[in-house]
Amino acid sequence: MGYNVHIARNNEWWDEEVGGGISLDEWKSYLVSDPAMRMDGYAEADTAEESVLRYESEGLAVWVAYSGHDRDGNRAWFEHRNGSVIVKNPDVEILKKMLSIALQMEAKVLGEEGEEYDENGLAEGVSEAQSAYTKKPWWRFW
Repeated sequence: MGYNVHIARNNEWWDEEVGGGISLDEWKSYLVSDPAMRMDGYAEADTAEESVLRYESEGLAVWVAYSGHDRDGNRAWFEHRNGSVIVKNPDVEILKKMLSIALQMEAKVLGEEGEEYDENGLAEGVSEAQSAYTKKPWWRFW
């Protein structure tokens, strides 16, 4: 499980009839214009059993300039789905990239509960100390 954050034009990104308001063609056009983004269409990860787990999605892209990008498979994946661009568990650096993209697409960055993120990568009314994206031990839920 994880927490999804969306780039969307509509506050009702979760409503399939309304959707996020961003078409796949718009997303692809954006990706062509941003040299720091690459459309892959799939993601792969090695498993402990020495097999490869593969996920395919026509709207799946990676932010290649992400500082957390490493050889072990950590990537900043951005996926277009149901009219919005989704990132799972973004850190503040990724949230700032999402905000940059949202500005260019005349959209906003929204959490699962509809909270809007600002230029600092923080949700409305949430301090950095309270942010879910502040580094905490993996076992800490609060």
